[in-house]
Amino acid sequence: MFGRISAIALNTYRESLRARILIGLAGVAFAVAFYSIIVGAYTLRNGARVVSDLGVASISVFSIAVAVIIGATSLYRELEQKTIFPILARPVRRGEHLVGKYLGTLLTLAVFILADAGLVLQISAVLAGRSLALVAGAGAASLAALGVVAWRSPLARTYGFIPWAAVFLVLGVLFSGGAPTERRVVLAGSALAFLEVGIVAAVATLFSSFSTPFLSSLLTLGVFLIGRNADSLARLPVKYFGPQISAAAHAFSKVVPNLQIYVPPRPLLAGEVADANLLVYLGWAAITCAGWALILLLVAAFVFKRRDFL
Repeated sequence: MFGRISAIALNTYRESLRARILIGLAGVAFAVAFYSIIVGAYTLRNGARVVSDLGVASISVFSIAVAVIIGATSLYRELEQKTIFPILARPVRRGEHLVGKYLGTLLTLAVFILADAGLVLQISAVLAGRSLALVAGAGAASLAALGVVAWRSPLARTYGFIPWAAVFLVLGVLFSGGAPTERRVVLAGSALAFLEVGIVAAVATLFSSFSTPFLSSLLTLGVFLIGRNADSLARLPVKYFGPQISAAAHAFSKVVPNLQIYVPPRPLLAGEVADANLLVYLGWAAITCAGWALILLLVAAFVFKRRDFL
């Protein structure tokens, strides 16, 4: 079973990596990271903070966009091109196929977040006083090494980005030692962004199991917006919105994932809250993500198993 799911996940990753929309979003995300340097230049001694805050925000926003697009279109593309039929004709259960698609989406998002976080950390390192030649040279060397390996091995042209993104992040962590607070913010924010998109990708997988890409994207975005405002919806004042709207908003806030826990205030990420432990917070956020992902995938597998492809 694990071999079949892994094969489907790697194939999903390979298909996602070739999508032009993913390449475009990655380019825009990296451009935002460089743009943060310009914004930080207009602040006094807060350039590194601006880069880290804007970088974490861009990682969250663009990873959500990638999760929605891949989650809503990947399965439908296989159904439309009828490539799913020879797969399911083999000893592969529909639930295994759905889980494989989900894990492939997560792998793609992990590479995206690792690379973007590594770039933000390296920019923060330069602003903190690290040599620009050293940081840029190490980054260029990692890209050159990836290019050489990809030239010699066709397999590395697709899967070589996985270890390269991890190395790129490690370089950022090593170079940003002069800005420990910003490094902590970027790493914690990136981890929370990955956990959040783990839930969003599961929501998109659920909707794509019975709907079209357009409707799946709209429904997923709707759940995301409600989840990001769950606490506010639960406290809508009856005086201004009436009992019906307030009750409906409260009900929505209880049946969707509360995604506000994945965008905590900066003092918590920076370790400036005395009575809060960041590692414990990340642990509970991971447990919440795993719980919601499991429930959503079980429902998606149940729906997809009973779907008629004819």
